[in-house]
Amino acid sequence: MGYEKIFEKLKKWYEGVDAPVVWLIKFQGSNPEKVLVSAILSTRTKDETTLAASEKLFKKINGLIDLRKLSIKEIERLIYPVGFYRTKAKHLKELSKIGKVPDNFDELIKLPGVGRKVASLYLTVVHNKDEICVDTHVHRISNRLGWVKSENPLGTEKALKLILPKNYWKSINYLFVALGQKICTPRTPKCSVCVINKYCKKVFI
Repeated sequence: MGYEKIFEKLKKWYEGVDAPVVWLIKFQGSNPEKVLVSAILSTRTKDETTLAASEKLFKKINGLIDLRKLSIKEIERLIYPVGFYRTKAKHLKELSKIGKVPDNFDELIKLPGVGRKVASLYLTVVHNKDEICVDTHVHRISNRLGWVKSENPLGTEKALKLILPKNYWKSINYLFVALGQKICTPRTPKCSVCVINKYCKKVFI
């Protein structure tokens, strides 16, 4: 499999598109706790909605401890209309009590609101660790390319870790998210303008 050529083409294409929101927030200089908050807000939520909610919330807080001074209702108001905003508001309130955010996967996924996707994204963005963050875009495109054959993100994550060289683990999320948002959409993908079209087996799931 020509992974090197595919990632080379995607990285060149990516230079001309907007970054996925959590990466954008990191590049703008936000602290690790803000990256974690944005990652939690981003689940099942469009990037533009996550960015707007993050900006509103960050005008009130600079870290998790600052969430203690906000009621759950106030947090709900600030992060609305992100997906499952009521549940996320409760999780953020609980996170204000944890102290230091752990830097390992097993401890991260024990935190409220932090699943495999959020933990992997946080470790990749903040600590530059080799993890594969599989969201709906990574799951869909990995299957569409014919790299994996999986019915769920966990299966896709496990399969990718078996076949994909580690030097591509950190970049697959932001590249595939951008590709999935702009080109390789769930329905009617724009294959004719996709830079990796000739490498794709076009397996629709």
